[in-house]
Amino acid sequence: MNVAVLLLLGLGLLEAEGRCFFNRTQEHCVCYNLSQESAGSIIQCLAATVVEFRGGELQKYVAFPISDLDPSTIEMLGSLVIRKIIFGDLLVPEILLARVLRFFSYTQVKELVFESCTFEGTGNWDEMAGQNLPIVSLHFHNVTSAPLTGREEDLSSLSSWLEMLQELAVTGSHVTSLPCAIGRTFRALRSLDVAQNSLGDEGLMPTFCKGAFPQLQVLSLQRNNLTSYHGVCESLQLLPELQHLDLSHNKLLAAPSSSCQWPASLRTFNLSDTGLDEVLTPLPPSLEVLDMSCNHLHTVDISLSSLKKLFLSQNMLQAAPSVRNYPTLDTLHLDNNSITELPWEEVKLLRQLRVVAAAGNPYNCSCAGAGALQALGGTGRLGEGWPQGYTCRSPLHYQGRLVRDVPVSVLRCDRAAVIAPVCVVLALLGVAGA
Repeated sequence: MNVAVLLLLGLGLLEAEGRCFFNRTQEHCVCYNLSQESAGSIIQCLAATVVEFRGGELQKYVAFPISDLDPSTIEMLGSLVIRKIIFGDLLVPEILLARVLRFFSYTQVKELVFESCTFEGTGNWDEMAGQNLPIVSLHFHNVTSAPLTGREEDLSSLSSWLEMLQELAVTGSHVTSLPCAIGRTFRALRSLDVAQNSLGDEGLMPTFCKGAFPQLQVLSLQRNNLTSYHGVCESLQLLPELQHLDLSHNKLLAAPSSSCQWPASLRTFNLSDTGLDEVLTPLPPSLEVLDMSCNHLHTVDISLSSLKKLFLSQNMLQAAPSVRNYPTLDTLHLDNNSITELPWEEVKLLRQLRVVAAAGNPYNCSCAGAGALQALGGTGRLGEGWPQGYTCRSPLHYQGRLVRDVPVSVLRCDRAAVIAPVCVVLALLGVAGA
């Protein structure tokens, strides 16, 4: 087999014997610690759409001569159905990667993933100048490499390909910032995931500089070292197409006197587990999904006419927010707060509100409180948490009892509604007798 093809399809070569395992149902092939002797088992992976190589050390192949491919090999590569290749637990010399990557232009691979890999040295990317690759999705997770800062010119040879890339993920890799010039290269990028890194407030402004990521629609910054709510907002103002933003699992603080307008294009905003004690305004007027769960909110008093989904679970809410402020709301999560009653009169008027999750609250099972929950449960809107997740905290004689089992008959709950008609009847009988 041509050495270039061997490296392209099996960057997981080791001295130890290995082999490939093909799951025909899932069209997924996994190869472990391939040796030159067992590399022939790669053949069974040629019918897979996903091929995964695990384990390997490639330094000894750096000096291998890699010649241009002959027409028959090019035709074979173009006929493969492989769409995704995963490389895991590998030591990868960057110079070797630079020499092999150009051969992907003959394949139909759309997604390339590196997991738990270490990239060594620097590569000569001149051969990639003007080279287009079919890969539109590139993922790095838990990888180690030389810093990108100062390497803008080295990577400029990749610009023809990177300008067409649509999805990029660099997660769990201790990233502190992305150079501005590199961000400007990703002109077609729609999705950027830099979760679980070391991005701080000072690294955001140069990363999202003017002209960087002009088409970006989805951005995940969760689990980083971000602390300034308004600083993050100001750093992202130059993303005119941003629609989905995830800032969850950062510890954000907001200066009381400062204000910032998030991109007006924003539709989904995840601020869960960010330590906020209030919903900060202004928010984008066209927001459709807002996740503020796992925070320290005591009240929520905002109006968003386009909001469809509101997640407020695991806060300190004493009362449910008025659903009148969200006329298009279809999903409301209020689990594990300090809410004692749900506003049944408001909820029943909002017909498009199909899901209300409110388990784990200390409910007051008076007639009004229990009756509202039972009525809501009867409509099927309370979902999977009903009835087991809804228990009474008060009155004392109902404590620990399921809300569903609390009697709410008219005779018990509204004696006036029963006594009044009886009195009227007795009065009429008295008049008739007289």
